[in-house]
Amino acid sequence: MIFKVPSKIKKQKRIIKIIDKMKMIRFLVIILTGIMINSCRIVKPPVITKNYPIKEYKYVFIPTTNSLTSGSGRGYGSPGAAYGSSVTKSVNPSDVISGVLLKEGFMIIPEMKQEFADKTLIVNYGESGRRNVGGGGYTIEVTIKFISAKSHETMCSCTAEGMGQTEADDIRIAINRCLSALFSK
Repeated sequence: MIFKVPSKIKKQKRIIKIIDKMKMIRFLVIILTGIMINSCRIVKPPVITKNYPIKEYKYVFIPTTNSLTSGSGRGYGSPGAAYGSSVTKSVNPSDVISGVLLKEGFMIIPEMKQEFADKTLIVNYGESGRRNVGGGGYTIEVTIKFISAKSHETMCSCTAEGMGQTEADDIRIAINRCLSALFSK
């Protein structure tokens, strides 16, 4: 004896399959949207403080800073065949700052000289914070101050965040964003 499935039941089964596919598509869209939002991390805009103009200064003294070496790596595969890659980068903040200031027309002096004090700025650099941005990522914030060698007053300062592949990238990006904003105003 052969049972015939009524056409209503066949339609209902097709509708249920279509609904299941739509649920799966909706689920995938939600997951992909979450990944995209999480990967779009935003750094804060640079903060610039200008107390006095610095264009009248000709020389810059930058105390030495330590180099930072950092790396990142990724691994994938199965227990029998693992693959991976790693990247190691280093940065010396005073070198990055020197490069930007040379480009802006300042002369870097290796030591403080009293006869140039009225035309010299002392540049201080420091890492001023970290901020988690989700998904395991973070930004590094740097602050750079320009101080008159003669009066020891803060002429101007800038603070900016950087986010890259490694900590060295974060610092390099933050310094460049900071000084670019300072000299663009």
